[in-house]
Amino acid sequence: MKLLLLLTLAQETEEPKVKYKKETIIDFEGIELEGELVRPQGNLILERKRANFNPLIRLRQDFNSEMKESAKEIQ
Repeated sequence: MKLLLLLTLAQETEEPKVKYKKETIIDFEGIELEGELVRPQGNLILERKRANFNPLIRLRQDFNSEMKESAKEIQ
């Protein structure tokens, strides 16, 4: 009974060690490959549309009122 238990434990602890080659070289010179180029159907998007954000700061077109007040202060 003890012998059977020891054998099963010994088998469970041993893991097979797998060794892989460092590099694999595939030579296609002797083989003639045939196929066709597959392209996506439809239109391709070349440019992305810029996102339009709601501005938090409003840009002013003129500063006429401030310029008038500044001119009055100088006089």
